[in-house]
Amino acid sequence: MNVIDTKNWYARVNQMPSTVGPTFTASGTVIVSSSAVHASLIMPPMQDKSLGLRLELVLEEQGIGLTALTEKSVSFSVPGYAHTTHVQIFYRGQELARIDKVEVVS
Repeated sequence: MNVIDTKNWYARVNQMPSTVGPTFTASGTVIVSSSAVHASLIMPPMQDKSLGLRLELVLEEQGIGLTALTEKSVSFSVPGYAHTTHVQIFYRGQELARIDKVEVVS
């Protein structure tokens, strides 16, 4: 399973009043080589000490699928992280994308 390409990455902090407080969300599109691949983003326990956030792309083969270029939407959401300045997306130790503009909705 390999990532062929990625696109449409964005990050947003929703600071609208709610019971859980601010919420951070990052999402994008990953292009993979099979329709049976499930893609997700996780936050590894090891983070740097900056205001940036590191996310890992995880690909899992689920069943049998077509061998064809397939776009998979991925997203990650977590309460807090209202002061995040940038996001780095990694896959197998290599940076796939970097989001330098984090939109703030208030």
